[in-house]
Order: sequence, then C-alpha cells, then structure tokens
Amino acid sequence: MIYTVTLNPSLDYATVVENLTLHKTNRTSAEQLTPGGKGINVSTVLSHLGIDSVALGFAAGFTGQELVRRVKELGFESDFIFTKEGMTRINVKILNYDGTEINGCGPTVSGEEFEAFLKKLGDLQENDYLVLAGSSPKGVPETVYDDILNYLTGRGIHVVVDASGELLLNVLKHKPFLIKPNQHELGELFKVELLEREQVVPYARMLQEKGARNVLVSMGGKGAVLLDEEGNVHIQEATKGKVVNSVGAGDSMVAGFVAGFVESGDYEYAFRLGLAAGSATAFSEGLATAEEIKRLIIS
Repeated sequence: MIYTVTLNPSLDYATVVENLTLHKTNRTSAEQLTPGGKGINVSTVLSHLGIDSVALGFAAGFTGQELVRRVKELGFESDFIFTKEGMTRINVKILNYDGTEINGCGPTVSGEEFEAFLKKLGDLQENDYLVLAGSSPKGVPETVYDDILNYLTGRGIHVVVDASGELLLNVLKHKPFLIKPNQHELGELFKVELLEREQVVPYARMLQEKGARNVLVSMGGKGAVLLDEEGNVHIQEATKGKVVNSVGAGDSMVAGFVAGFVESGDYEYAFRLGLAAGSATAFSEGLATAEEIKRLIIS
C-alpha cells in the first residue's frame, strides 16, 4: 500500500476576482473548493492512475470533516488524526492576480496527538510506500520527518521525501527510497546556481553519497534528472506545451514516479511517467488525468 502524509492539509478556495480593490467589497466571478496539500496532491494523481493510497496527517473542526468528505470523492481513503484545537486551514487563491494567496495556519497539534500519529504509522508493513511532503502545523516538531524515519527504522518501508533545506538533509542518513528536490532547492543546499540538466548530476550524486537511494530533480520547463540506485543517470527534456498552472506539478511528478515503479520495477519507465505527470499537470487547470499523462509519455 502507498501512504501519503500531509501534516497540514487544507481546503483550497480558488477564486477569480475581477478588478480587486482594497477597502472595498469584492465579489468572485468564479470559485472552486478542493482538498489541498502536497501529499493529497500525490494521492489524487495516484488515484487518477488507478493506484490506491491512503492519506494521513492532521485535520480539525468542520473544515476537517469537509476535507475528509471531499478526499473520499476524489477516489482514495484518508485516516487523519483529528486535533482538539483549531481547524483545518482554508487557503484562498486569487487566480487572476499572479497566484495571490492567503494561506491559513491550520490546527495546533498536541504531543499526545503527535504520538497517536506516529502510532498509526506503526501499522505500515514491509515494502509499503510512505510519501512525506509539505509543511507542518503548529505543535509538530521541526524534526518531524527525522522523527518519523527514526520510528520506522528497520521496517523495510520505501520512504519518499519531497522537502528542502535542513528538513531534507536530516533524513538522508535514513537512506530514503526517493528524494525529489527541484533545481533551486538542490542549488541552495550547495550554494550554487544550477541552470542546465547536466549541472545537476554531480550535486544529486552528493545526496546519494549522503544516503538517498534515488534522487529525482525536477527542473520545470527544462525537464528532469534522475540518478537511480543502480548507478544510472536519466536525463530528459520537458515535453513542449503551454503552461497553464504549475501548482502541483512537482507532486504529480512524485506520484507518476511512484506509480511507474510500483507497476514496473523499472526506473527508466518510472522516470518517464513521473516527467509526463508533472508536465501534464502544468499544462492543465487542475491535477492531470491518466489520459493527459499517458499522452505525454516519451518513449
């Protein structure tokens, strides 16, 4: 089974507001409410590809109940820990103002609730996949990913981490199955600017030397690079197309990669499916469908 962790999920209220004016009442001309969060995005695309997953994390209040209902409508299950304080956040996105957003803060997690979350992870079995992605709510320790992997040590879980900075560096000693920094996050780790695909390779290899089994680097319109644990380097330019919305493209790449590897056990196919999924979402108004993804696979 595949489990995705979104510690601080949201309901994303995407709107269009014509002629937004401060100090005035503004009305929307279009609106949409969808579950949000990096792990939930991964589960959504996995569902589109026919792969089952369970979304984990924290939820709270009436917005948390609505999150659970809408997640089920998307075609996958959730098993959130409901907190006593706060509510699942609502993120307001004004689409026609260059991605202007107002993000909520989310619930407050107690030590007891965090321990309950870790205990839930104890149900994972050998060879399950666990995707860790996104930010944390109040009360969750900054070392959360490290704490999770310490808890799962020796269990044979395939862990995927989509994080940046110290949060990413701190998990490398646990030898995660896959990490997916983008080119800017990778560059920031080593204080360099990475502009071309070939420049990424030596720095991705350094992360492998620190413990990561597979390193997938997303590069937006320039494609992606994968260094797999068998010693192979995969480099692919992006499929050409009109970028409509890049939100969720990286999460879609993670979902495509995991789906491809679960299906085939082949890193080259997983890489191509991941790149296709990321591109398909970038070319779509929402998260890509299976048809949109498979249309873009480069053979």
